[in-house]
Amino acid sequence: MNDDYPEPSGEEIEGLHARLSREAQRGGYNLNPDADFTRGLAKGLLVNDKRYGYMACPCRLAADDREEDLDIICPCYYRDADVVEFGACYCALYVSKDVLDGKRELAAVPERRPPLEDRSKPRPQASSAASAGPLQLSVPVWRCLVCGYLCGRDEPPEVCPICKAGKERFERFI
Repeated sequence: MNDDYPEPSGEEIEGLHARLSREAQRGGYNLNPDADFTRGLAKGLLVNDKRYGYMACPCRLAADDREEDLDIICPCYYRDADVVEFGACYCALYVSKDVLDGKRELAAVPERRPPLEDRSKPRPQASSAASAGPLQLSVPVWRCLVCGYLCGRDEPPEVCPICKAGKERFERFI
């Protein structure tokens, strides 16, 4: 590892691993049962946090640009779809209940992240029926880009109550 970024201590790794485990359980998710593997991912998240100032997925190449990397900050935008379709997220930190219970084998998860040139295109907003119809709300509706949580308020919450994603990972939905 680069000397500019000191190796995370065992205590730091254990602390993050415990936090990830608690947050996964509270949010209805499951961490990969291979504790050595998940500690390795926790170490990678800590390295990226020291390197970039945010916990970019250790299995992807980060751009060192928070705005550009918002979709791969753990938990990434692709986690839920990957867990449902493949039984695990891209880095296999999060797994489905079937994988946890041994009813499904872990397999390679293809990259769902769009190429860089497609990431700069505007994201589709709420359906035209919802945004063009007579619906009038007193406050905007915000959607968490990680888990889909919706809330109606003037500003998005500082932290998603479901997946703990930060405020910058919300988009105005309606």
